[in-house]
Amino acid sequence: MVGVVCMMAISSPQYVWTLFTKSISAKLGVSLAELQVTFSILIVLQTFLSPLQGFLADRFGPRRLLAVGTALTGASWILAARAESLLELYLTYGVLGGIGTGIVYIGVIGLMVKWFPDKRGLATGLVAAGYGIGAMLTTFPISSSLAASGYERTLFAYGWIIGSVGLVAALALKRPPETQGGSRAAAHGPPVRDVAPASMLRTPIFWLMFAMMTMMSTSGLMVISQMAAFAKDFGITQTTVLGFAALPLALTLDRLTNGLTRPFFGWLSDRIGREHTMFIAFMLEGAAMTAWLLTRDNAVLFVLLSGLVFFGWGEIFSLFPSTLTDTFGPRHATTNYGFLYMAQGVGSILGAPLAALLYQRTGTWISVFAVVIAMNFATALLALLVLKPARRRYLRSSEAGSSVS
Repeated sequence: MVGVVCMMAISSPQYVWTLFTKSISAKLGVSLAELQVTFSILIVLQTFLSPLQGFLADRFGPRRLLAVGTALTGASWILAARAESLLELYLTYGVLGGIGTGIVYIGVIGLMVKWFPDKRGLATGLVAAGYGIGAMLTTFPISSSLAASGYERTLFAYGWIIGSVGLVAALALKRPPETQGGSRAAAHGPPVRDVAPASMLRTPIFWLMFAMMTMMSTSGLMVISQMAAFAKDFGITQTTVLGFAALPLALTLDRLTNGLTRPFFGWLSDRIGREHTMFIAFMLEGAAMTAWLLTRDNAVLFVLLSGLVFFGWGEIFSLFPSTLTDTFGPRHATTNYGFLYMAQGVGSILGAPLAALLYQRTGTWISVFAVVIAMNFATALLALLVLKPARRRYLRSSEAGSSVS
């Protein structure tokens, strides 16, 4: 439970960023593409430092490290509130926020695959749901605060809130006993050979998963970072649905479905297999994004389909870590997932500044949507037609090697 709270505390920097873009862009006098570099810095540092953060969590334990991470996350907003230039915003919201949220995210996920080796999909899905749902609690309050007080006061106040809540939760975390993890893993099925990061990075199957996670991350992060911008172009920002402003209502629904999808598809993958679940989920997102684009001027469908898009996207944060640990073993799980999680950083570059640049060059969001929809369908096919047989061959060869040795 405390792992879920930690994840909820650090979710807002990523998931409510789109609410700040208009105000910050006007205050600093910068273009959307320039401003979106902040978002990319946040995600790149959150992900590219995760192998080091995972190693430190494996080596020294989660409590102190995650406490530092939650404190840095809160401080990033507090200091960003005083930023007077784009560089200062990059250093505060981007750099400090990326380091802080990365420490917490990778540390909590690494703990879950060790605590629950027989239910990795469900366990990682539940804590990842905290990351997806957490911002649901702050979307409307932050939107109201922005309108009433401006972005500077909003960042300052909520920086203290998310930092304090996260710090208290982080101090309650602990590592699982080694004997417990081992006995439960053994009871679940044949042991998987533990593969160290250096060896894992030499396998084609890791890079296949890295490419797949990059494509899926790109599609979701494009929506997260650009939603306010394309909603404005679609004529949605001035409309209401059921008496609520359409954009914050869509963002709130997104947080809910983005959270619910993680334990649901994690649970499903524990039963029907990781690759089959990936195929279903990724095809769902591709179909939802296609329908979203075709009905983009309908406010009600904009809200409903945005929730379906995120229901088809957020499960990558339960499916990929559990699939990776199933393949390469639990001993180095936190560090190994740190390397795979770097795909999220690559996706943030493709989905934020480069997507904004593509929009600026073409003058339409249709071109951006076409690219990410193609990525959804391609990744779904890769899961079933390439990843599944490749992983089967790898596990058979690993089992044969273990029996020989």
